[in-house]
Amino acid sequence: MSRIAKRFAQLKADRRAGLVTYITAGDPDTDIGYQILKGLPGAGADLIELGMPFTDPMADGPSIQLAGQRALKAGISIDKTFDMVRRFRKETGDNDTPILLMGYYNLVYQRGADKFCKDAAAAGIDGFILVDLPPEEADELKPFAVANGLDTVLLTAPTTDDKRLPAVLKYSSGFVYFVSVLGITGTSSATEEAVRTHVERIKRHTQLPVGVGFGIRTPDQAAAVARHADAAVVGSAIVERVKAGLDDNGKPKPDLVPGVFAYIRALADGVRGVRKG
Repeated sequence: MSRIAKRFAQLKADRRAGLVTYITAGDPDTDIGYQILKGLPGAGADLIELGMPFTDPMADGPSIQLAGQRALKAGISIDKTFDMVRRFRKETGDNDTPILLMGYYNLVYQRGADKFCKDAAAAGIDGFILVDLPPEEADELKPFAVANGLDTVLLTAPTTDDKRLPAVLKYSSGFVYFVSVLGITGTSSATEEAVRTHVERIKRHTQLPVGVGFGIRTPDQAAAVARHADAAVVGSAIVERVKAGLDDNGKPKPDLVPGVFAYIRALADGVRGVRKG
């Protein structure tokens, strides 16, 4: 059983949803980026998405685009991202918290899917969320991911109808990521009723857990998602807390890391306050 499957099984046993936190690898620099990564589980993150900065982030809103620019300027790379995860596993001794790489397939393609999957697994990564990899092209990655014990989390949206959904689910493992609003990251948020309706529809087609993201900014919004989904996914709002911890010259303020963790703890409290069953 993968770390992702184990974590969702534990969450189910605990009768609660999980909190999935997204940060951009190397934002605002590799040292502070690692400090944040290292402290996420202690702040309440149940699963971690680690964004791979890319020069053409077409699905990302302004906040994550800027985070990627900061990280690239500071020298982040795929190898350094792998090193961050490897260091996390070694220094923390945490072999339970799932870490997924999120980003664009071009980064996988450049290295080659076989080598990318081998390197990711060796670093302690558990799976991928590749926003521009449709089911029709997933065979380029899926066999190598399976061979290395890596999950492939595919995205569904409000426009993914019942005819299209089985094609997405065929290649999904770990969990299903429901993008609750149309458009780029960090924009509007969905109503609780819309989340409930779509999660129920997806669950009619799969036994996989369902995580819901895009637009979650407050503990109350995270709790609303947790009432219906198996996990609430928060990204842009966390990245914005990183930016808020920088001064006018882009230098980190002393309260940057504590401020990020305080925000995540509040989100985690919102999610954990919803009991199921």
